[in-house]
Amino acid sequence: MSEAEQAQGKETLPGIARKMVERGFLSESDAMLVLKNARSENRSFYLQSITQNIIPVSQASQIAAAEFGFPLLDLDSINMQLAPTQLVSDKVIEKNRVLPLFMRGQKLFVGVSDPSNRAAIDEIKFSTGLRIKPVLVDPKKLDSMIDSMIEPDTDVTLSDIVEEGNLGDIDLTEETEEQQGIDSADLLIDAPIVRFVNKILQDAIHKLASDIHIEPYERMTRIRFRIDGVLHDAINPPLGLIHKIIARLKILSKLDIAERRLPQDGRMKLTFSRNRSIDFRVNTMPTLFGEKMVIRVLDTSVTNLGIDMIGMTDSQLALYREAAFQPHGMILVTGPTGSGKTISLYSALSILNTPERNISSVEDPVEINVSGINQVNINEKAGLTFAVTLRAFLRQDPDVLMVGEIRDLETAEIAIKAAQTGHMVFSTLHTNDAPSTVTRLINMGVAPFNIVSSVNLIIAQRLVRRLCESCRRIASYPEEVLLQAGFREQDLDSLEIYEPSGCAACTLGYRGRTGIFEVMPLSNRISELVMKRASTLEIEQAAKEEGILSTRDAGLAKVARGITSLEEVERVTKD
Repeated sequence: MSEAEQAQGKETLPGIARKMVERGFLSESDAMLVLKNARSENRSFYLQSITQNIIPVSQASQIAAAEFGFPLLDLDSINMQLAPTQLVSDKVIEKNRVLPLFMRGQKLFVGVSDPSNRAAIDEIKFSTGLRIKPVLVDPKKLDSMIDSMIEPDTDVTLSDIVEEGNLGDIDLTEETEEQQGIDSADLLIDAPIVRFVNKILQDAIHKLASDIHIEPYERMTRIRFRIDGVLHDAINPPLGLIHKIIARLKILSKLDIAERRLPQDGRMKLTFSRNRSIDFRVNTMPTLFGEKMVIRVLDTSVTNLGIDMIGMTDSQLALYREAAFQPHGMILVTGPTGSGKTISLYSALSILNTPERNISSVEDPVEINVSGINQVNINEKAGLTFAVTLRAFLRQDPDVLMVGEIRDLETAEIAIKAAQTGHMVFSTLHTNDAPSTVTRLINMGVAPFNIVSSVNLIIAQRLVRRLCESCRRIASYPEEVLLQAGFREQDLDSLEIYEPSGCAACTLGYRGRTGIFEVMPLSNRISELVMKRASTLEIEQAAKEEGILSTRDAGLAKVARGITSLEEVERVTKD
């Protein structure tokens, strides 16, 4: 960059960005990239720097507080039961992501996450008639507190909407095949259906569901939410509503409401505020009694998940970081569908996502949109396959490549060639554990010497549900059960295991999930076994002797720490 360009770049940086550069927290090139991303996502520079994990919140907030003249406050020190939240409507709080904290005379102190958002302060001042004193707080803590306080329509259930008569103006009789056509203009003004669909989406988000299943059967319909990896019934709406519900969701997803004979894929977005939106990936499938729709809930906040938050032990995390920062090679993440492989890959890509690196990914489909990464959706009908896209990437001066899944020998060979020629490659496979990943590659036709010369690390993972800390209780198991599960006899005396109970704050005793991992580097010994085409059992034994935890062992360690239950580990690590 020339001196003129540097001077021009400095002039375009806002004051808070210049302070971060001057204090050495950011390079000028990093600051310019953050600024570019902030503008594209309609965020302030301050919020974007925190969102991208560019700078710790504590350091960023100190600079922002000094720059804007706001006091800093830790929300953990506030008793929100005494906070005057009734002075400001929930709508204003959620729209602007601000929260009344306390009053001193005619001064209302308001927690804000974005010090540059003067419009929010003005709106609260206008609505309350009080003098507003903004206080800078941790954005993540503020979002969590607002979401816990404001529950969307929690007093009205899906059943209430059906039973209270709001759907009375809809014909609930079964429709014939000829009558099932619904005009989009009619549906848009069909307020009860709009409200019902909105409530489904709101409930799914509030309950932290990952998927919504809308299923038609001969004499009933069923809507289920997948929460922490397990499906739960939400409601059985009247049979005659299913076509209207599906049609409404098709309109939102820009799908063809007249096409019911072929599967369709679409996307939609629900925006809560300037700083929060939820994406939904929609798929329809014709079944015997109508179309089934599955909606994947894609909360973009998962892109903020740091690599140290995915659930690895310190030693596993050190291996992952070391492998990720290698100049070339391959990291493979393996596990069944829904085991969190994409999150694990993106958590590593997020720390590599700097202006100095060209990062490209090819996925089927792209689930997490990340600024700074060139992402491509597979389109096999158009000939855009993993192999074709990967070849194109190699002609675009890449540093880091992410391949959503290695499905065939052609894709595997191109990815391995890239790893051998100066590129860092991340990808996934569907195998049960790390040792069997090697066997799988060999069975696909990959030569053992190519595996040894390219693969740096193999990670196998599962997701287990976290026990609710508010209601978990101590469990009692016979010694033989614990020994059979895999615990050592010498550890039984000090072992304290918890089991789920269930309360208003959780789902059947669980809330959230965490990962259990097997992180296996290709050591000299394991590489020798690979070259000899050793069996999975031989590689597994060598890994165990080298102190590598299996997913089962990692799960038992989390049981011993009270993070999850023994039943949950048994559920996800069955052979």
